[in-house]
Amino acid sequence: MALMFLSGDGMRGGRLHDQLGGAPLVAVTRTAPAYRCFAVAGRFPALRRVESGGGSFGGELYDLPLATLGRALLPAEPDDLELGAVELVDGAWALATVLRRDVPERGELADITDLGDWHAYRAARP
Repeated sequence: MALMFLSGDGMRGGRLHDQLGGAPLVAVTRTAPAYRCFAVAGRFPALRRVESGGGSFGGELYDLPLATLGRALLPAEPDDLELGAVELVDGAWALATVLRRDVPERGELADITDLGDWHAYRAARP
């Protein structure tokens, strides 16, 4: 089992949530204020830790079996994401999918950090 922070479509109500296989929700929480979150082509969120100018982004923390992570969740993730670790607002760390380091900041990356979470971004879209 591993604690996994989800900030996009793996959360409750999202199109990937069923792939969690019934893993229990541990907490609704936020990252530490050390991240920027980008909407990649409007399709999914991608966290990136920054040295300054970071914010806190909301998500859900799950106790996820490693087999579910390896067989269901990670294969469904876009190529621009990789498995990493994020610091949570309470100082704990959890696994998460984060923006790959070799993905340059490009036009299809929209900074959505100030919206607070993926649900707010989706609600704000026309």
